Amino acid sequence: MTVSGEGTGPSIDAGVSRSRTGFGSRLRGLLRGGVDADVWEEVEETLVSADLGANLAIEIVGRARDRPDLTPEAAVRHELTALFAPRDPIPWPRKPGPGIPAVVLVVGVNGTGKTTTIAKLAYRFKTRGARVLLAAGDTFRAAASEQLGVWAGRIGVPVIAHASGADPSAVVYDALDAAVARDIDVVIVDTAGRLHTKNNLMEELAKIRRTIARRIPDAQPEVLFILDATTGQNGLVQARAFHESTNMTGVVLTKLDSTARGGVAFSIERALGVPVRFVGVGERVEDLLDFDPDAFVEALFA
Repeated sequence: MTVSGEGTGPSIDAGVSRSRTGFGSRLRGLLRGGVDADVWEEVEETLVSADLGANLAIEIVGRARDRPDLTPEAAVRHELTALFAPRDPIPWPRKPGPGIPAVVLVVGVNGTGKTTTIAKLAYRFKTRGARVLLAAGDTFRAAASEQLGVWAGRIGVPVIAHASGADPSAVVYDALDAAVARDIDVVIVDTAGRLHTKNNLMEELAKIRRTIARRIPDAQPEVLFILDATTGQNGLVQARAFHESTNMTGVVLTKLDSTARGGVAFSIERALGVPVRFVGVGERVEDLLDFDPDAFVEALFA
């Protein structure tokens, strides 16, 4: 069984409204007039201010200026779209085989909206016909399991939890046991929010991955990194560290509707080659959108 992320709901156009009226508006104003060397320098500065980073902004402008076959606006749009990692055409996530659940390991630093994003993912998959189970792997924060349990109750999905302070890997092992017994399609694993500088906690993520491989050798876990879009280039530092420790397969940008500098989406994908899978654009369980690179760029220039 495949679990598609497609559906109806809020649009990416609404989600990037602040970025569109922020750096998107500045780009449109610059590129739709006469474009000389001074204007190109302003385009570069605008891209830097949008959290693309200086080196990437310089590269984009250099390539766009070398496209005489396109208008300046079309050239910049083309170069921005080209930054995104290739998309897997298979709906995300997918079960590796009969009786083997898709496993989504959700990681990130504190305060990025990780637990809320898990609830949104569970809601999306359930409303698309999947049987979903949550694993309360955040045993460090006192109220984490309770918070996840409240969300699970609202959505109507089961959750496997242990006492506070328990071994997170034991929680994951039991959740996978339950998933196999109940013919679950998707297991979403919560993990403790952690700073990427805390080596012991990063090692714990590696241990969880080993636990998944031991209990279900054929599992192909997705590692989904939750990134607050308002953190800008610091988010790229975080993502790089998590990628080195966990081999991330996807990113969720949260609070995209709260920032006028959504350029971190470009820099994350270019630097790591890891696709942005979803974007959070609100507090409701419905406010998680599939990330479409073409639609994202189109919305910035609309």
